Amino acid sequence: MKTHPLTAREQRAWEGYRRMQGLLASHLNRHLLSETGLSDADVVILDALLAAPDHRLRSLALRCEVQWEKSRLSHHLARMQQRGLVSREECPEDSRGAVVRLTDTGRAAVTAAAGYRVAAIRSYLLDLLTPEQVDTLGDISEAVLARLAREDPHRHAIAELARPDPGVRPHPGV
Repeated sequence: MKTHPLTAREQRAWEGYRRMQGLLASHLNRHLLSETGLSDADVVILDALLAAPDHRLRSLALRCEVQWEKSRLSHHLARMQQRGLVSREECPEDSRGAVVRLTDTGRAAVTAAAGYRVAAIRSYLLDLLTPEQVDTLGDISEAVLARLAREDPHRHAIAELARPDPGVRPHPGV
């Protein structure tokens, strides 16, 4: 790892990114929650299940797909299950594992929320950028994600297995 201090240019980029990421996530979450009753965290999980074969994933694959710690996912799924958005079932292939399934209620909720989420993403981010900046943002994201995947190849491999098709997949909710 490089140990020299950040230049003023690098510091500006880092601080801008850090502040933008936090405020953008907060704004998107508040907007989505007020319009749909779903948090952004709910939508992340529901989108992953909506895109999965048969709208179900093993808990481990879901955890890797959303990049959450085991306890965070477990607690959040319990709350979502109480609201009827998901169900948890025993894994037929492995009695130690669990399968998370999208319910009809969850599918209806994430489908209804999709338009609100897209409108907020456009309003708070995409509409402010030129097409070239959108491409650059995509390139930056891919470069960072590729580096992080190399740091934790096991987690990345499991997440890839959870996807129905390798490569880019459409997210019905966004």
